[in-house]
Amino acid sequence: MVALENARRKAQAARAEAPEGAHVLAVDTVVALDGTVHGKPADAEEARATLRALGGRTHEVIGGVVLDDQATLAVTRVTFRELDDALIDWYLATEEWRERAGGYAIQGRGAALVRAIDGDYLNVVGLPVAALLDVLETSAFRR
Repeated sequence: MVALENARRKAQAARAEAPEGAHVLAVDTVVALDGTVHGKPADAEEARATLRALGGRTHEVIGGVVLDDQATLAVTRVTFRELDDALIDWYLATEEWRERAGGYAIQGRGAALVRAIDGDYLNVVGLPVAALLDVLETSAFRR
């Protein structure tokens, strides 16, 4: 899975900079719909295309979590309301889509795009706390 591989790469880079014996936490989030991964849009037109694809549909937000030598995934299903051009234009004008997987931030104005969510809300925000706590239970961090 892309999110887990990205989190592993982030952890590897962080370990190279961390002091000996330090704990390393890395997380990555992607949005997936019909086998297509939607990362962070490069520009407003890519964000527009992503939001159009997600509109009226249910997608998965996948969070990869790596803590030291432990790793896990969190999956949350998010259903968007139908998105017309006016709503997409409004959202793009907020600039909130920048640096956001799937081109939206559920914890901000992007909440207006969402009809329902099934799973860990914090995973959609970007840190799947429930998955992190699961990893902590089996981690050397707790030993």
